[in-house]
Amino acid sequence: MIDALVLAGSPNDGPLRACSTANYEALISIKGKLMVEYVVEALRQCERVRRIAIVGPRKELANHLRVGERELLVEHGRDLTENVLLGLKQLPGARQVLLVTSDIPLITKRAIEDFIDQCKDEEVDLYYPIVPREVVEKRFAACKRTYVKLKDGVYTGGNIFLLNPAIVEECMPMGQKLVEARKSPLKLCRLVGFMFLIRFLMKNVTLEEAQKKVSRLLGIKGRVVISMCPEVGVDVDKPCDLELVNQQLGSA
Repeated sequence: MIDALVLAGSPNDGPLRACSTANYEALISIKGKLMVEYVVEALRQCERVRRIAIVGPRKELANHLRVGERELLVEHGRDLTENVLLGLKQLPGARQVLLVTSDIPLITKRAIEDFIDQCKDEEVDLYYPIVPREVVEKRFAACKRTYVKLKDGVYTGGNIFLLNPAIVEECMPMGQKLVEARKSPLKLCRLVGFMFLIRFLMKNVTLEEAQKKVSRLLGIKGRVVISMCPEVGVDVDKPCDLELVNQQLGSA
């Protein structure tokens, strides 16, 4: 059994503000339910998931989200690192924690369990899923995602992680920097090194090389998992994403 931590504290102050007046992205309504509800419901269906900590605006979540015996609400902090640590504090004794963002309402029990099935080595500190471009586009033809071209293929990143809680406090600050710098070549260059960045931009880096580089930067043992479940890589961060999700859930 593993525990899950849902991140639901991102303020709705970006492109999605044009679609909803909700104060937080997790509270945006989709087909009569909060975006975060779809994620929590998928986790509830997973028999291997024990406790579920939901980190976000606790009072607002309590007013709108039905919380069961397995779930607890945690007031969010100032940034990603603090939110993860606050959530983990409420899951004492956990050896592995499934970290899930609240902006993937298409996620399913099958996609989550497929990811967990591939994370078999407990010596690995962090598992991170990537989805091949062709897998996403076959299922969601109109989906506009950010893709990374590597020597072995073209992938988009997933939005669930399996991690060892013991390494989080040490590696999260660097992890947050990598996330924030992912769309800025100059910032990435400072973090990963000029020559590696040049090779990356020339599509001359393999998946294994990228995996080793990130593991060294974070000071952990990390492993990439290739997921064939496109729901893992379809997050909602702009109006066209919300439109796609509304269409998909409306036809479900």
